Amino acid sequence: MERSNRYRLKPNEIQVIQKLREQEISNILVIGDLHEPFCLDSYLDWCIEQYDLWNCTEVVFIGDIIDNHYSSYHETSADGMGGLDELELAIKRISRWYKAFPNAKIILGNHDRLIMRKAQTSAIPSKWIKSYKEVLQVPNWDFVERYEKDGVQFIHGEGGTASTKCRADMMNTVQGHLHTQCYTQHYVGKNFRIYGTQVGCGINHESYAMAYAKYGKKPAVGCAVILNKGKTPINLLMPL
Repeated sequence: MERSNRYRLKPNEIQVIQKLREQEISNILVIGDLHEPFCLDSYLDWCIEQYDLWNCTEVVFIGDIIDNHYSSYHETSADGMGGLDELELAIKRISRWYKAFPNAKIILGNHDRLIMRKAQTSAIPSKWIKSYKEVLQVPNWDFVERYEKDGVQFIHGEGGTASTKCRADMMNTVQGHLHTQCYTQHYVGKNFRIYGTQVGCGINHESYAMAYAKYGKKPAVGCAVILNKGKTPINLLMPL
């Protein structure tokens, strides 16, 4: 009987090879502002489809995953949910995202920071406040102010548009915050080439929390993928 000389890999060797292959591919799915519990129900499934379709290896939420409407510094709806009800519903809905993307970078947005701002307004030291991971029950998510990968910076974007920010920092920039904008703009000079990408969002424009924008432009419901180790930004708009 002829003996097979085929080399068989051990399980730990297979894992090493798989990790090396993942390192060779760097495609990032960037998910727009959620403002849970006021996000479109269909946005989650669509984002999952884009993750698989574009062979993504990483996920970045671009900020404002929670709305915190009840604690806004602006007028809130008298007919809306109370603080506890809104928070519990937001946690329940965020758990769907956590199940789909258990490891992700979460950029902190202005709505995410509302509770901490209220605490500071009341002179409550930050040590009294629980972490985002604890409150939202997402232990593996990494909450950061800014994330940089493959020469691209990911920020929420309170300071202006992606097109102005990328030129100010002379760096590829991906951001959210501006619900009605979804684009990529490239700038080319003699010795540089940079882009600014506005991601879009997943908000439900009809919800009472979005009443402040009721008569303005409709949101650009979409996400983005940053492919080929930061080289190729693509905006994706969800069919409505």
